[in-house]
Amino acid sequence: MARRTRTRRPLGAAALTALATGAALISVPVQAEPAAAAASVTVRPDPSYQQEAFEGWGTSLVWFANATGDYPPEIREKLARLLFGDDGLGLNIARYNIGGGNAPDVKDYLRAGGAVEGWWKAPAGTTREDTDWWSADDPADWNEDADATQRWWVERIKDDIDHWETFSNSPPWFMTVSGYVSGGFDSSADQLRTESVDDFAAYVAGATRRLEKAEGIKVDTVDPFNEPNTPYWGTRLGADGEPVGGRQEGAHMGPGLQREVLRALAPALKKAKVKADISAMDETNPGTFATNWNAYSQADRDLVDQMNVHTYGTGQRTTVRDLSKAADKPLWMSEVGGDWGDGQDFEDMRPGLGLAQQIVDDLRELEPRAWVFWQPVEDYDNMKPGGESAEGGNWGSIQLPFSCTAEDTLETCPIRTNTKFDTARNFTHFIQPGDRLIKTDDTSSAAAVTRDGKGASLVHVNRTAEARTVTVDLSKFRDVRRGATVTPVVTSADGKLEQQAPIRVSDRAATFTVPAQSVTSFEIKGVSGVAKDAALLREGHTYTLTGVQSGKAVTVAGNGTGLVLGAGAGTSAQQWRLSAVRHDSGVRDRHVFTNPADGTRLAVRDDVPVSEPDTGRRDKAAEWVMSTTGDGTWTLVNAATGRLLEVGGQATHEGAAVTTWPPNSGANQRWTVTDVSAG
Repeated sequence: MARRTRTRRPLGAAALTALATGAALISVPVQAEPAAAAASVTVRPDPSYQQEAFEGWGTSLVWFANATGDYPPEIREKLARLLFGDDGLGLNIARYNIGGGNAPDVKDYLRAGGAVEGWWKAPAGTTREDTDWWSADDPADWNEDADATQRWWVERIKDDIDHWETFSNSPPWFMTVSGYVSGGFDSSADQLRTESVDDFAAYVAGATRRLEKAEGIKVDTVDPFNEPNTPYWGTRLGADGEPVGGRQEGAHMGPGLQREVLRALAPALKKAKVKADISAMDETNPGTFATNWNAYSQADRDLVDQMNVHTYGTGQRTTVRDLSKAADKPLWMSEVGGDWGDGQDFEDMRPGLGLAQQIVDDLRELEPRAWVFWQPVEDYDNMKPGGESAEGGNWGSIQLPFSCTAEDTLETCPIRTNTKFDTARNFTHFIQPGDRLIKTDDTSSAAAVTRDGKGASLVHVNRTAEARTVTVDLSKFRDVRRGATVTPVVTSADGKLEQQAPIRVSDRAATFTVPAQSVTSFEIKGVSGVAKDAALLREGHTYTLTGVQSGKAVTVAGNGTGLVLGAGAGTSAQQWRLSAVRHDSGVRDRHVFTNPADGTRLAVRDDVPVSEPDTGRRDKAAEWVMSTTGDGTWTLVNAATGRLLEVGGQATHEGAAVTTWPPNSGANQRWTVTDVSAG
């Protein structure tokens, strides 16, 4: 479905009201406190390192859609504009939750909005003990009218959405071990019954197909999991045998069970005539994602078309980045939320700054094709002082009570936004679908070139308590037109998205002083292309590869084929000429390195890196995908094996073996690449 092109247009302070906050989840992303204030910083956006076309910004629809889908029109409409309108967050991706649903005789105990109706229709008198009645092939067992509230949102926003994804938090109760959708009595044990794997796959596929037909949409990806290999999802019963613990749908599934589900889902989608790709596995953090992925067989990985990861934990982002490049699959940051404050506060800048830095770090380290909120709308009553939230009061960017009725109005059921809503728009209004994220040399900044290649944007986060002078250095662009401008748009405690006067570029740079505790978008007009000397990696140039951990360079061993850590720099054995670049899509380009002394090439055979004769024929084993976060260090992913060049055992001594290993974000897998070309 075609989507209108959004205008890169900042808002005046009076455009929308501001107040706000969110709802509780499992954990809060942890970030280091901001460093001591830097009086000035120079940021160099570098278009020579371009990510793939950005697909956009999105949200899951639960729980807010379930809670608000039957609210009075004026409330729903304002909420929809805040989320999907051009003056709001401008989201263009939506994830629809396929509800599991507890048994008809189980009294609802889930959090507000959490009890998403399942797509099954149980016979009269069905209880939790009845688990063998459902058949995917029996139309009488499906509720075609299920989930009216979440589906109101689907109908309302479908012209705004470029990519639909369906996902499951839990199978229906009758497919679970515990008999409840909130998880097992042992939260670390698999919750999906092994005999129900095929039924679960058929349920996910059948619900997706029914949603498509009823709402006139095309679902692009289907993810059957949500944070599956975690101990989060548990049900606890009270003395009366009724559940008192476990407030949301969730189901533990270890890697082995995940693999079974993936194998069942592919034929189930085909049978249901759903043409969507499979995405997986929406794990809670990159490290656990990698654990799961590394446990999959190659056949299992081949079933996954899109890799989805959450960033509630932030370590090993680069691991998943390199796993996606090794697999040559698109990667999404498909869910995160957080608090970043000391309780519900609608004006405190810390939540907005925390979210902004989270986005910058995700974009820089993970290189995702899309960035998706858990849900930008949370329950005000859950977050207010004295509410049930234990995690904190600033989850979400928009907040309203999840208990409003058909008689309420915007006065009695007010919608509030916090500073996260404001700082998020510094990203969503200026980095848009079709743009390409590019490298910067500053960990507080994210940058992109526009879809048409005739402009750029940069978002800078100043979390410190002091103003900071920011110089935007445009020297990495090939063309900087006479009359080029940089327009700052500032969000701080003094205002939101306040457009400043355009700054004329002088000597390929523009300087602006950003306020303390602020997020500033710089809209750059009149730049294009890549400067001739911008890229570090240039065909025909010669380089050394020096281990970050060891400080020693890769050299050829005495046997003439193996690779080891050498002593000093500059010997011919330690130099590698970039002899070819196999162009793919920017950061997925493949590079071929040869030894200028004897013409041998750097390759991998039987998982061992070697210097071997160059046959002149293209060979993935001799091709390398290069990744960097802009900090001057790189990883090298072998295109044939997906393994990274590294130093075995984290050794640092001269003569230590250079080996390969799956990505793990270790310092022994990072390399300083130095251009040593003559002249």
